[in-house]
Amino acid sequence: MVWRRGIRGPAAMAAATATIAAALALTACGTGDGNGGGGKGGSEDREKLYERVLKDPHPSPADVIEAAGAPAAVARAGDGSLLLTYEANPVEDDEGPAASAWRLFSPSGRTVADGARHRDAESTGPRFAGVRDGFVRVPPGEGDSAGGWLLDTRGKRHKVTTSAAALGTRPGDVLLSESEPTLLYRPSTRTVAPVARVPRDAHRLAVDEKGTAWSLDQPLSDGQDRVVRQNAGRTRGSAPLPSPYTGGAVTARGGTVAVSLVRGGGVRGLLVTDDDGAHWRTVTGGGVPWKRLTRGPQSFVLEALSDGRLLVGEEGGRAWLADDGTNRRFHPLKTPSPPDSFTTLTARGTTLYGIADTTTATYALAEGEGLWTSRDAGRTWKRHAPR
Repeated sequence: MVWRRGIRGPAAMAAATATIAAALALTACGTGDGNGGGGKGGSEDREKLYERVLKDPHPSPADVIEAAGAPAAVARAGDGSLLLTYEANPVEDDEGPAASAWRLFSPSGRTVADGARHRDAESTGPRFAGVRDGFVRVPPGEGDSAGGWLLDTRGKRHKVTTSAAALGTRPGDVLLSESEPTLLYRPSTRTVAPVARVPRDAHRLAVDEKGTAWSLDQPLSDGQDRVVRQNAGRTRGSAPLPSPYTGGAVTARGGTVAVSLVRGGGVRGLLVTDDDGAHWRTVTGGGVPWKRLTRGPQSFVLEALSDGRLLVGEEGGRAWLADDGTNRRFHPLKTPSPPDSFTTLTARGTTLYGIADTTTATYALAEGEGLWTSRDAGRTWKRHAPR
């Protein structure tokens, strides 16, 4: 792995200058009109860069990032620092050499540190979760030998302890993996561990700021799906999903807990509570055309903002944001690039982050490719332009 702090070299300055120039070519809000594709010569140059990056056993972060074009994911720390991860995968085949990179930005947009590594397309690229004082690398998947660690907001790495002993959730815990297995991170001890006493048939899990774990229990028998509430590893209550729905995604933040309701292979509404599960209500309208959501439950986006508003939609499709914390009415989001290229939409605090990218590995760029942010509920968007 190549890892650097305090980037100051000519290559990094050139990459930053190119990124800023591309960003200035787009409007600061509204629809981006693009850095997509370009002429034939540009596509040929990108193809050569791409192939060189994939074959390089020690690729530089700047080269991987330029080849990737857009980040694959974004994480945010407590002070507003961002960590972006990038993936360059084979275009012609699902197998072969690949490369991954990450880059850490300060709240002002200054590059603090970055890293890159060569890998196989079959292996998993690095994933990070934002925590109060930095970013935790999610423990590796199959084919990835690197362990977990914490990258602080200054770009310094710290050891993280991985424990086989399950922990009951408490305030401050951060969920790293919601299924297979469920893993949480405890900042006070810098420990990653499984979540204690998750129901045997639980398929989804969310942990809120109070340290309450909300899991979707889907029994293999004919019993109805249930939402189970736990604190410190002890079950505090549960509620059945309304018939004839089954459950999908789960989110919990800002006093709101929501579960997507699935019927006939599609998401058809939400089950929502804002009083710790004392009362639940079903949302099957509210301005969201549920029957027109056709991409399936696996592509459904469900996130809660820190003020309790819900964000719903589909990956590579349209999205809606609740008007307020009651989550009774939703309005459609306008995105700075076409919905089918706005492949990732997420919320951190009350800020929306969207990534414009192609849906498959390609040498060409999508319209308005890159990371966009909105701090006013999607009314305006700003292209992420590193310093």
